[in-house]
Amino acid sequence: MRTPSTPGRPGRPIRIKVVNPNTTASMTTLVEQCARAVAGPGVTVDAVNPVTGPESIESHYDEALATPGLLAEIAAGEVEGYDGYVIACFGDPGLLAARELARGPVVGIAEAAMRSAGYLGRSFSVVTTLARTIGHAQDIAHAYGVASLCAGIHACEIPVVELERDPAARATILAACHSALVDDGSDVLVLGCAGMADLCSWLADELGVPVVDGVAAAVTVVEGLVRAGLRTSKRGELAPPPVKRRSTAYA
Repeated sequence: MRTPSTPGRPGRPIRIKVVNPNTTASMTTLVEQCARAVAGPGVTVDAVNPVTGPESIESHYDEALATPGLLAEIAAGEVEGYDGYVIACFGDPGLLAARELARGPVVGIAEAAMRSAGYLGRSFSVVTTLARTIGHAQDIAHAYGVASLCAGIHACEIPVVELERDPAARATILAACHSALVDDGSDVLVLGCAGMADLCSWLADELGVPVVDGVAAAVTVVEGLVRAGLRTSKRGELAPPPVKRRSTAYA
């Protein structure tokens, strides 16, 4: 039987840490606002980003450079007492490593968005930033077992940092979403970048279909798991990493 101190029960708030793995603070602010907008009563959401690493993640190289800072934030969150975590990058970098470090659930926005989209229609299309990331998105759709539901992945060719700077970005993304629906015959759209999180409701209104933002989806998944009293399994592969000498900030 759960005690009143269990996360999700009266007397103990749920604390969720959202980690933007890149170093762009303005994107972290946007992500935090969108995450807090969907959090339930008694849930505290804090968004952070590493102080070192790439300003955006648009390649395997960027992802590799971003992962140490991401894992340092997860390790710090364990000390700080967070109940669960969201990785706010559509490539879900460092996801399994983060699950090894964390007691509570760790959810990536791509996995949350794709799985959520599968509940809302027969198929979904992903609209992302650069075409060079499409292959990776296809790989993770296969890894998550949802590739059969993914009708297509489309790029609007706007670099991540330009999403908030380019005055034509909204119109370009809207056009890419419309084309994706027409070309794929899909029922649902998935936004393939955390930097698009604030466009979700507007795009849904414009296009007349469900539009899934992975930040919102991941926060609600983490909250639900914590409320249910569920944690990451520490049996087998996701057990804490073996103790050994490591030259890192989070070893």
